[in-house]
Amino acid sequence: MPVTRSTNQIQVQVDLEIESTLRRLRKEARLNIMVVVRQQTLKELAAPNMENQPLCINIDNNVNFELKSGFIHLLPTFNGLAEEDPHTHLKEFHIVCVGMKPNGVDEEQVKLKAFAFSLKGVAKAWFFSILPGSIGT
Repeated sequence: MPVTRSTNQIQVQVDLEIESTLRRLRKEARLNIMVVVRQQTLKELAAPNMENQPLCINIDNNVNFELKSGFIHLLPTFNGLAEEDPHTHLKEFHIVCVGMKPNGVDEEQVKLKAFAFSLKGVAKAWFFSILPGSIGT
């Protein structure tokens, strides 16, 4: 028996808004691709993971104290510029740390914990380039 249109009983759903459906599907596909691409840029992929990388300063974790924001704001800043004197910065840093030392905490531990907050610009970049764990005093 020959198959004719009237005998073929396959039901096909017709999308009356096929153009708008096609646009919507293409837009969703583009957004999905953009989300996958935007997860990380090439620069982010090439950068080292700094979250788990230790600093160059070894801080005794047995000594438990917190640096207050008021103390951090009192610290002198050193940018590493040619007209700045690093010795003057260290003297000022020492004076602030001695004056704000919490009771029962070693002065050296305060200095080790606070030193990174006193650096800015190229001096901070230098600080982060030092090998991890290389400074203990």
